[in-house]
Amino acid sequence: MESAQARPSVRFLPVSLFASVMSIAGLSLAWRLASKSYGADIAVSNAIGVVALLLFAVLSLSYLGKLFKHPELVRDEFSHPVIGSFFGTVGISILLLSSVIGAYSASAQLVVWAIGAAVTLALSVVMISRLLNGNAAAASAVPAWLIAGVGSLDIVVTGGALTAEWTREVNLLAAAIGGVSAIVFFILIFARLVHQTPLAEGMRPSKMILVAPFAVGFIAYVNLVQKVDMFAALLFYFGLFLFVIVCYRLAAKPAPFSPAWWAVGFPMAALCNSALVYTGPGGNHGLEWIAIVLLCMLTVSVAVLAVRTLHALATGRMLTA
Repeated sequence: MESAQARPSVRFLPVSLFASVMSIAGLSLAWRLASKSYGADIAVSNAIGVVALLLFAVLSLSYLGKLFKHPELVRDEFSHPVIGSFFGTVGISILLLSSVIGAYSASAQLVVWAIGAAVTLALSVVMISRLLNGNAAAASAVPAWLIAGVGSLDIVVTGGALTAEWTREVNLLAAAIGGVSAIVFFILIFARLVHQTPLAEGMRPSKMILVAPFAVGFIAYVNLVQKVDMFAALLFYFGLFLFVIVCYRLAAKPAPFSPAWWAVGFPMAALCNSALVYTGPGGNHGLEWIAIVLLCMLTVSVAVLAVRTLHALATGRMLTA
């Protein structure tokens, strides 16, 4: 007699799945920029934004259910030297959704952004202070560590257009924390990837996070100085350079599908948005093609990840023992 198919349970819900919200929200913002630069229908951006908001609501309620039913599992995730970094995806998701909400209400955007900024800064304090305790294994320096730094930069990315006087000071604080910590973590992680054993198979997709500090840093910097200068261009092109390398390595040796693949989506979204900002309306034709190619790649990647995730849920290969 065949055993019954395993049913998905919140017990096995990984906090890293909030990266899917970041990816979809980032895609929405990319299509919003495309509507300004290339005349794309804004309805595409709005529809994707609604999906991101609904997904965040579902994941938040589900993870709260896990917290109430299995607090020890959440505690283990939070204290884990690698998995704990992914709690930063919750705060970043809130920040990106504040920009999505900004299309409908400026006051609601400010409230949601303030919540996301507070959550992100608090998690940055916890994660960075935890590392300063010492005795961290060299092999635990993985790309996910960058989430704490990139999260602070996302405060500037999503709050750069806010006009309240206090928001500028928060943005400067976040830029300082995110900029310096991203540089430090990138060096530590790069050294680990060069000198230590290769990442485990399931963690290979997270290499794409290496692109995020440069792509997110580009948008944050442009938001602060209100122009695309040479330093901004250097950030963008190095992020593009890393993206090509990581894409090749992931394509040459792909890992089996798992929720970890969503770590590919949000750095791609950041790079795509960077390209659209760099190009701007009526920009260089060569850069326009780079932006369009990145937008197409991001759209296809998010669609494929969404279909694979839904299929894995339907067939009992995700959120099960």
